[in-house]
This record gives sequence, C-alpha cells and structure tokens, in this order.
Amino acid sequence: MTRVRVEGIVKRFGDTPAIEGVSLDVRPGEFFTLVGPSGCGKTTLLRIIAGLLDQDAGRVVPSYLRNIGVVFQNYAIFPHLTVGENIAYGLKARRVPPDRIATKVAEAARLVQLEGLLDRMPAQLSGGQQQRVVLARALVIEPRLLLMDEPLSNLDAKLRVQIRSLIRALQRTLRITTIYVTHDQEEALAISDTIAVMDRGRILQVGKPWELYLRPGTRFVADFIGTMNVLHGKVEGPGPGPGALTVVTDFGERWQVQAAGSPGQPISLGIRPESLQLVPGTNAVEAWNSLKGTVTEVVYLGAVVRYQVKVREDLLVTAEIHNPDFGAICGVGDRLTLWFAAARAIPMPGETGPA
Repeated sequence: MTRVRVEGIVKRFGDTPAIEGVSLDVRPGEFFTLVGPSGCGKTTLLRIIAGLLDQDAGRVVPSYLRNIGVVFQNYAIFPHLTVGENIAYGLKARRVPPDRIATKVAEAARLVQLEGLLDRMPAQLSGGQQQRVVLARALVIEPRLLLMDEPLSNLDAKLRVQIRSLIRALQRTLRITTIYVTHDQEEALAISDTIAVMDRGRILQVGKPWELYLRPGTRFVADFIGTMNVLHGKVEGPGPGPGALTVVTDFGERWQVQAAGSPGQPISLGIRPESLQLVPGTNAVEAWNSLKGTVTEVVYLGAVVRYQVKVREDLLVTAEIHNPDFGAICGVGDRLTLWFAAARAIPMPGETGPA
C-alpha cells in the first residue's frame, strides 16, 4: 500500500493563487477525501498529485507515483469500444498478455457487478453502469493509488448512494490508498476515513468525519460540514458542574453549557439542528436549555421534520425533529419552545459574536 505526502504545495494561474502552501499526509490504505466549495482548489491539488499538473513550489512524495488509477467527473468512456474493451484499455497499454487480460477483465467486471454486460456498447448502458465501467477500468490495473474527482456528480441521488457504497466496499476490500474529491459534504461523511476541508486554496481542518462534525475548528467548517446554528452571548460565570459555564445569550436566555471562559467574555455557541428537541430529555443529570420562537417554515422529510424558527427579527434557527409525533407537527406561525442538552452546545473557535 502507498503512503502519499504533500508538502507545501503552491500553484498559481497567472496572478491568481489556486493552492497556497498545502501539506497533507495520506496513510497507506486510507480513504482520504478533499471537500470544499467549487473553486477551492481541490481538483487542482488532485491533478498535481496525479502528475497531470506541475506545482510552482512544494513536492509530492513519492515524487513519481507509478500505476495510478484515475476516475474523473467526465466518464471518458470510448464510445466505439465495448464494455470489456473499455475495461481492458489500460491492460493493453501495459502489454499484458491477452489470456491474462481476459481473466482480469472478468474479475473487474465481477467486482463492479457488470457480469454479462461485457459485450455491450456504452450507449446501451445506464449512467450508473457507465460509472461502473470507469471504476472497473481504474481498478483492473491493480493501482497502488486511486484518485477520484467528483465521480458521482452526474448521477441521480439514488444512484449516487448506491455507487458510493460500492466504491467504499471495494476500497476496503482491495485496501487501495484513495484520494477522493467532492463538494458534497454528505458524501464525504459517508465514505471517508479522513476528510480535509478546503477553502480558497488552503486546508482549514483535517480529521475524522465525526471530529469535523462535532468539533469544527472554524465557522466555515461548521457551516460546510452539515448545518450549524450559531448563537452569541456572554459568560456570566461558572455553571453548576465541572467545566460548566452560565451564558446569557444576546436575546436574553440564560443557559448552562460545557465550555471554557471568563465572566464578561463574549462567547459563541454552535448547535446542530438535530440537537434541538420539542420536549426536553428525561436524564435528570443533564442541564437542559430552552430557545423560544415562531415557526416560519415547515419541511416534511418523512422520518424528519425540519423547522425554521424565528427567535427574533434577525435570528433564524433550524431544528430537525427525528421520528416526530405526526399528530403534533407544528405549523407556520405557531409558537414553540426548543430544548437542547448543555453538552450539545459546541464552542465556536474564533467567533466572538456581537460585543
């Protein structure tokens, strides 16, 4: 298995910086995802790692990676070749003997569930089947490193879930070091061992999916990896338990939270929508905090009801109620009280809120 280190990579296009001093360490067999908005530099970085683009400074270790499998957003299937011939393309380029090619193509087709379709032309395939052809073509050469650039963006929602599950299962089985690029934070959370969040050519935070979700290092990461309600206030003093503070919000609520701070210090707290409940929990040892407002929007999503709640004119809060009581779903204009446990408030680094 291959370990990849990216050290101080810089790339500019004219006077425009695309990558600004990026360093990463991708461990052998790891599924490592670069995630961020369009234009943040993630595809440029992937192309530098692939050797398709030269950097202006820094280096990729090892400096010359052999036997890389690459899957791009554009399928790049040869329309005049059959499925089997498309999968075999890289093997023929490597002058693999014909009998060996047949065996390896059949095995790759089995891995991606394309058995029986090897004689079909690409035009006869669905979008999901075409993406499996591209994946098989990348895997059949037995790459030491697999690079994938938004490979699922052309598929519908249901197919994206199916193919990403297939990709993750194959990666775990084959133990191929994989670097994956996406702008879809849900996709990144679902498939990754490690995620690097990028913005404007820089790495903002690297960590396990749950680390980024539960302990985002910046407001950008908090907003990009999921949805975060950020509320501001000041520390009033110590709370009733170890590591607890009493916080007075800037709209007058008094909360008990798990955070560090000194009396009078501004503080900002992040609360995930699913941390808010319509009824406080029954655990007697937990402190519960309330948030009152008026419903401005109700979105029914089956097992989840998503509310937009106006706390005051300039503050909207999103709450997601899972497994709701469908006979008691609130409507637009209703007043309600939301509750959250003290431990579910996340101190937001670098956020001080209104003075």
